[in-house]
Amino acid sequence: MPTVASIMAELKKKGTEKTRKIYARHGMATDNMFGVSVADLKVIAKTIKGQQALACELYETGNLDAMYLAGMVADGSQMTPKQLNAWAEGARNLQMIAEYTVPWVTVENPQGRDLAMQWIKSKKEHIASSGWCSYSGLLATKADEALDLAEIEGLLGTVVKGIKSAENRVRYTMNGFVIAVGAYVKPLSKQAKATARQIGVVSVDVGDTACNVPLATAYIEKSEAAERLGKKRKTIRC
Repeated sequence: MPTVASIMAELKKKGTEKTRKIYARHGMATDNMFGVSVADLKVIAKTIKGQQALACELYETGNLDAMYLAGMVADGSQMTPKQLNAWAEGARNLQMIAEYTVPWVTVENPQGRDLAMQWIKSKKEHIASSGWCSYSGLLATKADEALDLAEIEGLLGTVVKGIKSAENRVRYTMNGFVIAVGAYVKPLSKQAKATARQIGVVSVDVGDTACNVPLATAYIEKSEAAERLGKKRKTIRC
């Protein structure tokens, strides 16, 4: 039976300095990570699939690799708001966790929308980023009928007013939210495109990488040209 100790030992064995350097270039704290590739994490995740308690224990180690693995395995619908808040709090200086892992599980939770709205208002960069990404995940996976369109339109207005003064990763995730509205919520496509034109090119420090911030207008137009507007996803896990 796999344990936290046995999984951590396996992660340590799979870690590489090359991957650690990649994460560092993206601006993540590297003091508690082994540098395991996502491909290797997926292999390990298959061996502990369905082990909810183990996933939660792995997250609590504070090790980036273990936290990312936890998000691959955990079922967000089984988690309490207290647990999800703890996960969001624990993602400081780990954008991979704040913007991917935390939203993965939050979107699956019945309280996901409430938590996303709560986090969006946070003054902590990593928590606000988790909020915007979680709400974007809801847009990508929930039927339009299950969404509060007036609330989403209001959030588009929040982006226009606040994106320039927002913190670095919050700017990035706000931009991603506009793209998500434009790509997944057909009734608000026009409003999303108008917002995308208003915010224009969003400046974000993406570290020592070749990454680019997606231009919201171009991304939405690309989805429209491919006739993918409004097509929902089964999951936001990648």
